[in-house]
Amino acid sequence: MLVAERHRKIVDVVNEKLSVRVTELSKIFKVTEETIRRDLEKLEKENLLRRSHGGAVSIQDEQTEVSYTEREITNAAQKRAIAIEAVKLIEPGDQIVLDASTTAWYMAKEMPDLPLTVLTNSIKVAVELSKKEQVRVISTGGMLQPKSLSYVGPLAERSLNMYHVNKAFISCKGVHIDAGLSDSNEWQALLKKQMMFIADQTILLADSTKFGVRTFAQIKEIQNIGRVITDDSIDDSYSRALEEKGVLLQIVKI
Repeated sequence: MLVAERHRKIVDVVNEKLSVRVTELSKIFKVTEETIRRDLEKLEKENLLRRSHGGAVSIQDEQTEVSYTEREITNAAQKRAIAIEAVKLIEPGDQIVLDASTTAWYMAKEMPDLPLTVLTNSIKVAVELSKKEQVRVISTGGMLQPKSLSYVGPLAERSLNMYHVNKAFISCKGVHIDAGLSDSNEWQALLKKQMMFIADQTILLADSTKFGVRTFAQIKEIQNIGRVITDDSIDDSYSRALEEKGVLLQIVKI
């Protein structure tokens, strides 16, 4: 296969999967991991993808929202394992906020029927929690984002301002040690920032492919997070950096 053809196909794979690891690309194209790293470096310079630690992520339509169907199948095993671990942090009587991420939806599915109050801007999370008799669900309302089935905008932000919660469980598109948390959609970024503001503590739910990534709209700096739950593919350098920032890191085995 010619180099140019490999580059084109790498971009196709990244855009299809949204995120992919160097090891996986190495197996697909039957070249060394070092070759793939050089390929990714060149493709990033051409603004065809964005490198993350251990792989690459798509920048296709960065400011548009990815549909729920696509997000459900991207790193599904990692997201579900992270969600299961996050649910263990919830106690009876808690007041929590869940964002519109797929991981939050997995949390809603795994959550036991306990006396809780849950705020959310996600239609899918609200519907899932409606099956649990003891969980009181409050939806933000606001401007509907059809692809993610979530509410955003000034009304959603004002709705959050009325409340105070013990814990905020959020996800994001990028986790960068220096640039902080970010999202490809500005509306979602603003709402996640407000969720963090009304919470005593914030728990970040992010699979390892999100680390080293910086996307369009910043949410908050890393040190505003109390705890990060991620999978066991996270690089040691990020573990050390989070520890230096005073952030508790919780790793789940996949």
